[in-house]
Order: sequence, then C-alpha cells, then structure tokens
Amino acid sequence: MYSPGFAPARSSPVNLAVKHITSPENALYKSLLKLARSSRERRKTRQALLDGTHLVGAYCASIGAPQTLILSATGLEHEETQSLLRQMPELKPVVLADSLFKQISPVTTPTGILAIIEVLERVVKPQDTRFCVLLEELQDAGNLGSILRSAAAAGADAAFLSKNCAFAWSPKTLRAAMGAHFQLRLAENADLVEVAKKFRGKLVAAKPHAKKSLYEVDLRGPVAFIIGNEGAGLSEPLLNLAHHRVNIFMPGKIESLNAAAAAAVCLFEKVRQEQVNRVLKNSPGAAFDTKNAQMQGARRRS
Repeated sequence: MYSPGFAPARSSPVNLAVKHITSPENALYKSLLKLARSSRERRKTRQALLDGTHLVGAYCASIGAPQTLILSATGLEHEETQSLLRQMPELKPVVLADSLFKQISPVTTPTGILAIIEVLERVVKPQDTRFCVLLEELQDAGNLGSILRSAAAAGADAAFLSKNCAFAWSPKTLRAAMGAHFQLRLAENADLVEVAKKFRGKLVAAKPHAKKSLYEVDLRGPVAFIIGNEGAGLSEPLLNLAHHRVNIFMPGKIESLNAAAAAAVCLFEKVRQEQVNRVLKNSPGAAFDTKNAQMQGARRRS
C-alpha cells in the first residue's frame, strides 16, 4: 500500500515493463482523449481521471491500484513518480509522449501523472451517519470540491448531493477536494428531503440573514449541515425540515460568504465545540463540577 509523504532517498529509476505510446492514432490514446475531454463519457463509463502525484497517491493509499496509470515521458523521470512505483510495483503504467500527454491533461501545465479509476459506488444510509453535509444544487465544481475537502478534514463521514449538483467526479472537483472522495461516503442524486427525514440528529441549515447565529447552536453530537445553491440558496421543503436556520456573523461590509467558505465555518464550529467539550471533560475540576451539579440537582428535587 502506498504511503503518501514517504520519500525514500534518491536512487536509480525503477525498471518497468511499460507501454509507450507516441502516435495520436493509437486506439488506447484515442479512448483516453475521449475520456479526458468528455464529461458525458466519464458519466457514462462511471470513470474518473485523477491528476497529480498527490491525488493519485491518496487514491493508492486509501483504495489501492487504479485501473490505468498514465505518465508522460518526462513525468516517468520525476522522483515522486518513481517513489510511487517503488512502493506499488504492481502498477504497470502507460507512458505517453509529452505532446500527447499534454492533450489529455486537465491542467495547463501538465503534472506528468494521471490515473483512471472507477467511480466509487457506496451505499450511504442517512440513519447510519453522525456528521454529514447535504448539498443542494451546487453548480460550481470548485465549490463542491472545497466543501468535500473541508468536510473530510472536519471528520464528517458522508456527503449527500442532490440531483442537480455539479458532477462530484469531474477533474476540477477532484482537484479541489484533494483526496476527500476517498475518505467520505458520497451519495449522488440523493433525495435530500428523504435524507433529512431519516437523519438521526440535528439538521442545521446555513441561511444568510437567519435570525439565529451559528454560534448559538449546540453542535455536539450528530449533526447534518445543509448548504444550498450559490445563488438561489436552499429550497423551502429542505428549510422547513431544518431544526436550526443559522447565519454566520460577519463584522465586515460584505453581503455573504460563498458556499464553500460558509460550509467550512459551519463544519469547524462543530469541531471547535466538540474539542472544547472534550477539554472541559478532561480538566482536573471536571469531576468535582459534575458531582457538585448532581448534588445540587438532588437537593432541588427533594
């Protein structure tokens, strides 16, 4: 299994039996080009394209070997790539001429390494999650990826995406999420109203100009944050199911935060509250305070 961040001392290149492609007429290259350029093709085949050593390494560390590893001729010589190949000798990369690799790269400056993977299909039951996000019709792939990254970093266990959300497995979303796809259970095309009804915890909807502040709500225990479309916000059916509609206090003269920033603030306010609660429970005076409170409660009842 690949260990991200592990960088052995520089040594000679790995000796590999690799397939080299130099012609644009090659059948495999043509299929790679179609996959790289067509969102419809990726959705149809349920495949995704990972770009860069970090993302490919994160997948290898969490899931295992990708379907296909694609390198540029120059990328094959990179030390990070060589390190990955040493740790996972079962990988048999396809090496493209640099000019061909540039045509399938999702970024202007190619990283030299891509991987084709199957989209992860995971069954996610709302009643089995304790900390998750419900995302309604988010349109921007970068926003979506950033929210998934924040959710994974905050320790969330699942993300539910409504029908008209940006494609969770697009190259842009994957780059913004930085490996979060492999830590979270993702449910696409989810009926968020049904998810909200089945979730066994607090439903907290982020809504600009809501009367209640995020910082007034007890976020300890199971929580689902509901984040809406960048322009239209949340639909009324979802808002009506929320236990709390909250705003984020902003002392500056800006009307609102974007969806990704708002989600990050909400997610890490829960993390902060849980951490404070843990520290207080473990503090030297916690046991005395608990016992004292129990005695006072007993006196009031008698």
